[in-house]
Amino acid sequence: MDSNQQPTDYESAALTIVLRARGDHRNIQALYHESLPRLSEQSQRFHQYMQELKRKTPLHPALKWYPWSSLGQFDILDQLLQGDTDALLKMIGREPVLDVGCGDGDISFFLESLGARVDAIDNAPTNYNAMYGVRALKEALHSPLRIQATDIDQHPQFPGAHYGLTIMLGVLYHLKNPYLVLESLARCSDHIYLSTRIAQLAPDRKTGYGGNPVAYLVDDQELNADYTNYWIFTEEGLKRIVRRAGWDILHYSATGNVATSDPVTPKGDSRAYIVARSRVSGRPSGFRLLEGWHHLENDTWRWTARKFAAEIDTAAASAPTLTLNFYLPEPVAAQHPSITLRARANGQDLPPITFSSAGSHSYSARLDTVPAGSVHVEFELDRCIGPTSADPRELGIQVEFSAAPPLSLA
Repeated sequence: MDSNQQPTDYESAALTIVLRARGDHRNIQALYHESLPRLSEQSQRFHQYMQELKRKTPLHPALKWYPWSSLGQFDILDQLLQGDTDALLKMIGREPVLDVGCGDGDISFFLESLGARVDAIDNAPTNYNAMYGVRALKEALHSPLRIQATDIDQHPQFPGAHYGLTIMLGVLYHLKNPYLVLESLARCSDHIYLSTRIAQLAPDRKTGYGGNPVAYLVDDQELNADYTNYWIFTEEGLKRIVRRAGWDILHYSATGNVATSDPVTPKGDSRAYIVARSRVSGRPSGFRLLEGWHHLENDTWRWTARKFAAEIDTAAASAPTLTLNFYLPEPVAAQHPSITLRARANGQDLPPITFSSAGSHSYSARLDTVPAGSVHVEFELDRCIGPTSADPRELGIQVEFSAAPPLSLA
């Protein structure tokens, strides 16, 4: 493509995804728009692009592409944000996005085209094509999208430690444990955009219970003959569980005939849409958590895995000292008399330090001159505990987030 030629349609969207894979951090929005159009317009055009890409991308003959338009739900988000695409980007910030129930990944790839880093998760056994679709599109787009097959109903563990925004559309009523999942997400994501089916009437369409904060448990063949459907909330029930799980609702909307909605019939199908901000996400200041950090626990601390990483902001070029304050828990020290922590900052190997007792410790090391902007730091322990049958996590050290920043360059 000529450097002076404006990309047409969403040719530019694929180009931006490829550039992210190559590590090109130029202003990717400038590649195809001088100003951001409405989300609804961008998502509709991207949907057309993805439909054409799917026609050109073969799947196994026994598999089919996800048949519903995931991106259509950005029309509602456009209305909630009053057409302000920049408001979406501000919610995301510099953190990645988590796409829960990603389907074929259309939403994930769309958000990548806007410049976001995205993690996409789904439950492979219940995904429409066992997640072959999202993996095929990732390859076709040369996308850096991180994909994880997981059952968050059983183990709500996510690929990253912290997210600016979680997208969870049409997933909540497929969860046996919606409170557990919403609460787990509130601890690791600053914002959420979710949708789910709601009901005001019982299946007989005569008994009304919509004024109460309740949910109807559908039978295994009662809703679309789909055994993965469980809880259909009333509006009040949905708002209450979202609030009690740690979220403050910023925007709410519902589609369909809400007054006569019911949990099982096609004519009674009504959907609720919520944009909410977490009260308990524990967003760190001055740095971003990357891979290897587990959920925030008790609103104060996190376990790490054996390997973990972070990106730390730097105001000016300098030769700073890297400091990580942490706690070596008794269960780890009981299994390992000593543990060695190594670090690598922007490609520079730092001296290892060995710790031989449980309790509070600090790792400190002097860096060579680093530029203004940010420093990528990777940590590695030589030992950890787990995973076990009781806890599938790999557990290394604990880091406190309720007081002074535990990770710094000074």
